Amino acid sequence: MQLSHFGKKFSSGAGILTLMDDLGKAIVHGSGQYMLGGGNPAHIPEVQRYFREQMRLTLDNDKDFELAIGNYTSPQGHGDFVRTLAELLKDQYHWNVGPENIALTNGSQSAFFYLFNMFAGHFEDGSFRKILFPMAPEYIGYADLGLEEGIFMAEKPQIEFIGKNVFKYHVDFDRLEIADDVGAICVSRPTNPTGNVITDEELSRLSALAEKHNIPLIIDNAYGTPFPNIIFTEATPMWNENIILSMSLSKLGLPGTRTGIVVARREVIDAVSSMNAVFNLSPGSMGAMIAGEMIRDGQIIDISKNIIKPYYYEKSRRAFDLLEGYLKGLDFFIHKPEGALFLWLWIPDLPITSQELYMRLKERGVIVVSGHYFFPGLDSEWRHRNECLRISFSQNDEVVKAGLKIIADELKKVCRGN
Repeated sequence: MQLSHFGKKFSSGAGILTLMDDLGKAIVHGSGQYMLGGGNPAHIPEVQRYFREQMRLTLDNDKDFELAIGNYTSPQGHGDFVRTLAELLKDQYHWNVGPENIALTNGSQSAFFYLFNMFAGHFEDGSFRKILFPMAPEYIGYADLGLEEGIFMAEKPQIEFIGKNVFKYHVDFDRLEIADDVGAICVSRPTNPTGNVITDEELSRLSALAEKHNIPLIIDNAYGTPFPNIIFTEATPMWNENIILSMSLSKLGLPGTRTGIVVARREVIDAVSSMNAVFNLSPGSMGAMIAGEMIRDGQIIDISKNIIKPYYYEKSRRAFDLLEGYLKGLDFFIHKPEGALFLWLWIPDLPITSQELYMRLKERGVIVVSGHYFFPGLDSEWRHRNECLRISFSQNDEVVKAGLKIIADELKKVCRGN
């Protein structure tokens, strides 16, 4: 069987395929593996109970049930959800948004496929433009989304050392250059994989740069504020007509519904809706139906702030303390955990690559993600990207504790030549 360029590109060994394959096999096979690799959110009992109740209400209401599974929505997405979300964002943050500024997609991964290929690649004027990540590392799922090769470029970060074993990445504005071939700037906040939260000042400077060069700033807000608000430091929600804000219901606890949200100026929303029609006919409705009421009454903000955020903060703190203790005696750094579901571990001068370490850990039943996947668009050689691991702490505490202990044990063997 011969495949087209498209077929070969999207069926090859992408990093996101490895991650999701590991995740899926761990779920199917159950025990025997410590799944510290995927971004699957925890099953928080209080949040799960809320979703179960909303599902029951949907089942009991004939009209809602039929709308949820028996009807297509418009290509823009579930109308009531879009309207109530626009009202929430306008009331809470005084953003000048209406229903025309919001579209739903079948997961935020689909949204980024649309957006990246909308603003990068070959243009009618003969130019070739790229997506700029101003601070690598960045999300593994971006790397293979381009229809054309070479559409990503990235800059190395500044590294701030905080105490003995903690560091933090910052945007290096002294090195950052917005060349004519940049079609859009993109950041995740909190950053997947590191848990880094770009500061309000950094985000404002990026927004100003994007506006100056007449290109959009795309903010991946999958873990961010106002929901699911998995942020452990100060961070102000930001949007204007030059910002494209991507949100999701996945980390709220609904990854199976595949509900992505794009907040942007009307021209972008019209384009996203058109792409929805071509690729999917329309986005699914189940996530919008389950979360609709919590958007309408504002509970989504309260639940995120008072249940989801504290839950992950405590898990982050416990996982950090455990890992720091287990690694005592080694030369290591952990990125300051400011949000998301991960610890980002850096072992300077690691004797093997992070990919080889991933394979050794996998043989011992621990699934992590090798750091080298998280540098899309960074063409220059940098040993750092082969010295890092992304470790999820979203699983139950016993699994996380056992997995971290094995990681530390294997690292001691590696670093001591065993």
